[in-house]
Amino acid sequence: MIALLDTNAYTAIMRGDDMMLRGLENSQAILMASIVIGELEYGFRYGNRYTANRRQLDIFLSQPFVSFLTITRDTTRHYGQIMSALRAAGTKIPTNDAWIAALARENDAGLWTHDKHFDHIESIDVHRW
Repeated sequence: MIALLDTNAYTAIMRGDDMMLRGLENSQAILMASIVIGELEYGFRYGNRYTANRRQLDIFLSQPFVSFLTITRDTTRHYGQIMSALRAAGTKIPTNDAWIAALARENDAGLWTHDKHFDHIESIDVHRW
């Protein structure tokens, strides 16, 4: 399985959450979306450990089993489909999370998150710990 981490999943890993770490044991690869990195950067700036958190993220991203994802033309198509379906259903989710879901769909990755609104998006495999 390929695992795409949402922001709260990355945070759980950094906190040493045993259930999260066990859940990822069989992953072939871990993906980090540029959107998630942006959310983390934003959060780091509100804490008092910016330098330490940034260093920890850089170390994590440099691991050979971690890949960095950016938005592609295919991602934009998935995003459009996701947002259209959600609008038709009268469901709202944060825009960043729709982009993360689009990247999960595009890359056939399981999305690791605690956010329940991802359950409203068809054809993504949501994992919780």
